[in-house]
Amino acid sequence: MNPSRLFILRPVATSLLMVAILLAGLVGYRLLPLSALPQVDYPTIRVTTQYPGASPDVMTSSVTAPLERQFGQMPGLLQMSSTSSAGASVITLQFELSLPLEVAEQQVQAAINAAGTTLPNELPVPPVYSKVNPADAPVLALAITSETIPLPRLRDLVETRVAQKIAQSPGVGLVTITGGQRPAVRVQVDPNALAAAGLGIEDVRTAIGNANANQAKGSFDGPSRAATIDANDQIRAADGYRELILAWRDGAPLRLGEVARVSPRTNGWRPGPTTRRRSC
Repeated sequence: MNPSRLFILRPVATSLLMVAILLAGLVGYRLLPLSALPQVDYPTIRVTTQYPGASPDVMTSSVTAPLERQFGQMPGLLQMSSTSSAGASVITLQFELSLPLEVAEQQVQAAINAAGTTLPNELPVPPVYSKVNPADAPVLALAITSETIPLPRLRDLVETRVAQKIAQSPGVGLVTITGGQRPAVRVQVDPNALAAAGLGIEDVRTAIGNANANQAKGSFDGPSRAATIDANDQIRAADGYRELILAWRDGAPLRLGEVARVSPRTNGWRPGPTTRRRSC
């Protein structure tokens, strides 16, 4: 049986059928769904490094630059941008769409391990990476103020109570807290007084670090019960730092307040000239 014989014998019906198929195609093409912003999952990873006390210049030279040199050698890297601020470095890495996210994470982890020898030894924690979506934008911004509560206390309340309740609301994917102030103590050492006492800056740093140790002090072991002695030695006020003993001279204690000026201050992140951004 020849299927085309039927269409050859009836040319008019064949022409009408072709016109009907063409019209149906044109109508169907106009009804096709079109998304102006398609949902594309870009393999983007953000690397965050915390270095408390470091200036933006120090963060750029000692943390951001070594990491960027390692990240720049990764295959499939499409774009890299970084932001260095006081005590923090954020590097955003965007890879090609053809590169799986799992492979990108392995490459980032390997690059962080390779850069570990060039990073400062004083980092509290190694660089941390996480998956991000560059198209994400805050849907709602809330400003919280108070005329009676200090800013450090207000930020603590927002972090421990308000942010957790908002994060538990249906449909909330991420809650980010910015601004506010954190309590801190500034120690300005007098070099002449410190040298006269035969000490250095490293001795002061070591004494402050030892005075803020939060660890178990010992334990009691009995026939039926064991107890651990735990005490928090952290100093939370400037007066406690002034009485900190650095050394003993001629049987008398040399306190931090004798060789340095200790004053309370608030330390918060401020955008502007103290922030450095780089992209490549």
